[in-house]
Amino acid sequence: MPEQELGQVISSGVTDVIAHRGASRIAKENTLEAFRTAVGVGAAGIELDARRTSDGMLVVHHNPQLSDGRALVDVAAADRPGWVPTLGEALDACAGAFVNIEIKNDPSEPDFDPDESVAEGVIAELQRRSEPTATWLISSFRIDSVNRCRRLDSRFATAWLTANPVGPADIDQVVASGHTAIHPWVPTVDASLVADCHRAGLRVNTGTCYEPRRAVEMAAWGIDGICTDVPDEILAALGNSRSGVDNPGPMT
Repeated sequence: MPEQELGQVISSGVTDVIAHRGASRIAKENTLEAFRTAVGVGAAGIELDARRTSDGMLVVHHNPQLSDGRALVDVAAADRPGWVPTLGEALDACAGAFVNIEIKNDPSEPDFDPDESVAEGVIAELQRRSEPTATWLISSFRIDSVNRCRRLDSRFATAWLTANPVGPADIDQVVASGHTAIHPWVPTVDASLVADCHRAGLRVNTGTCYEPRRAVEMAAWGIDGICTDVPDEILAALGNSRSGVDNPGPMT
């Protein structure tokens, strides 16, 4: 996809700070409060997780189960906890930032759907909205999910998430599939990976980063986006109005 078609998602020379599940150290993750708080502290982007209820409503929740143990896919939308927003409500709360919608569709989880109904629902939701298409970036650990999004509507930027080291074959596959970016786990990122992806025409958005010094290091390499639970701290470290803790795991 040419750079000029990506609009807000592309910001050459700027490392965007992306609030992971909203400002999730300040407010409860994946809630309207977390998203509005992220916008308020100046995050350029917000990452959130899309799943479905038993009656097919797209909602925003990270885990496949609710805190009471019920699988979200077995719960009707009307019976979900009040703090779990619909995807549409969440996108409304993110106004002022671009949004990275992560599609959850893991074969090991109870809501796995090989027919990619969440991917189809995400595209349908975005097609109904009036914001520029470049406001949205869709990602997934399951490349079939983002491939489905590309086939449904190639106007929307897509990215592949991975916790594994990214090699040349991975870059080639992502480019061949028409995706915009690779989202690698922070410990796997180095300057050569950023350079290799950029040469291939791909953005690199990494997560999840909690350490300001690591963020500054990656920004010096030209990384395009840093996903973090502490967008206020990373923004301060980068000195970018737009955009001592170990990383416990990859962005999920």
